Amino acid sequence: MSAQIHLAGPDDADRVLSMVARFHEEFGLDLSDEHRASAVLPLLEGNPLGAIYLIGPRRAPVGYICVCFGWAIEMGGIDGFIDEFWIRPSVRGRGIGAEALHKLLPALAAAGVRFMHMEVDRDDEKAQRLYRRSGFELRERYVLMSKDLSKPLKA
Repeated sequence: MSAQIHLAGPDDADRVLSMVARFHEEFGLDLSDEHRASAVLPLLEGNPLGAIYLIGPRRAPVGYICVCFGWAIEMGGIDGFIDEFWIRPSVRGRGIGAEALHKLLPALAAAGVRFMHMEVDRDDEKAQRLYRRSGFELRERYVLMSKDLSKPLKA
């Protein structure tokens, strides 16, 4: 199976939302369908802060990659963050994820993205090996910290 990649658009909403729901279920993310739709649909409609790419045949994709964009002075300009990357369990281990990354990363570089980042489970050695083979490295000095801006600051 080839890891074709296609930029997802509004016509792909049902396929994308179904895969996102399966990803969230697999990784124990308890999010509503409404939450997923409000996060995914703007990207499918062309929001410049991110994009979703289908992996495999457009009408029957086997996975997706969601990339979000930002700016980092340290990195010299546009940086990207792989927010979600999911391949159907039934086709994992066939090199599809690695092939998708090897097609997508150069395309993003050609579009002006200088650095890509991703969050990986500390205990998922298989995923870490895949990402290392694709050129990702741990930034030993840094950890990812997050703040939910919908919650008030603590005094």
